[in-house]
Amino acid sequence: MKLIKKDSVIKVLKQCFDPELPVDLWNLGLIYDIQIQEAYNEQQSDINIVMSLTTPGCTMGEQIAQDIKNKLESNKKVNQVFVEVTFDPPWEPSMMSEEAREKLGVGLNNAQETKETKINMEWE
Repeated sequence: MKLIKKDSVIKVLKQCFDPELPVDLWNLGLIYDIQIQEAYNEQQSDINIVMSLTTPGCTMGEQIAQDIKNKLESNKKVNQVFVEVTFDPPWEPSMMSEEAREKLGVGLNNAQETKETKINMEWE
């Protein structure tokens, strides 16, 4: 049995979007891990995906996970898809691809600045 290729899974993930942003989940850097193994029927693949959301309070997590499952499970080579949402580590804008930063108008410096708290200590 040939397992589905990781590149094929990534291609599908690039068709899944955060409903609030015009960038796919893969380029947003929300996909942390993809594991593919042979299904019990030895004819298909089971896929485990670990991902995050842009914020812990995002109410779209269940919808995003279901979209991933629906799209991947429509492939005849896929038996089941399991999606785990984690916030460890928490997602940061610096995890986005260059393509995503350009599309959202976020430079790398801007993405890194959100990581660092800058406090102006100069008093007038």
